[in-house]
Amino acid sequence: MALPLVAAAAVALAASVLPLESAEAPPAASAPSVTATPSPTTHAASPTTAPVPASASATSVPDRGPAASAPTGFSFPAAGIDMAVLPLTPSEADLASQELVPPLTVDAYWLTSYGVPGDGSVNTTYIAGHSWDGREAPFNRLSDETLVGTEFVLTTATGTMTYVVDSVTTHDKNTLKDSDIWTVAPNRVVLISCYTEDPWGRNVVVTALPKTG
Repeated sequence: MALPLVAAAAVALAASVLPLESAEAPPAASAPSVTATPSPTTHAASPTTAPVPASASATSVPDRGPAASAPTGFSFPAAGIDMAVLPLTPSEADLASQELVPPLTVDAYWLTSYGVPGDGSVNTTYIAGHSWDGREAPFNRLSDETLVGTEFVLTTATGTMTYVVDSVTTHDKNTLKDSDIWTVAPNRVVLISCYTEDPWGRNVVVTALPKTG
């Protein structure tokens, strides 16, 4: 259940719901309002790669990118975003209550209990950030359906990964924890914030997959 909090700066904070069975990364929540986030499961199998016939052209094999590593930078030209990514790990209290209130800043936070981007990724990478009411903030610009098809880049300690946005959707804050965005999907990236048209009641979710070809 999302419990919206009003910050002194007139910002609506979002608390996110964490799944109790989370094992490697829990949290989530974005901007001014609450986001529900189920914890990652550890039983998901790593993706399998079908063998490439000897006659297949080398260009038909997509680049898997650098070794999986924690994201440290986020560049999204179409949304006017170029910023650092900070780690955010939920406390025992957060896990017990299944709610997380991220720091009241305009920063981007990687939810450490889930996946990391790159070759060898075993889960989705979740990055959350606040949307601010009455103040400019990078994640305000995620509430835009025209972002579908655009690209962004995540920088890690091992290199960079380019992703292509495949969906921009909104979810009720009270039911986001039950959404399929929490399905284990290696090397997928999910960006979460509050929907600027309804920051108290809905979250905006941007999903993306690695660029191929």
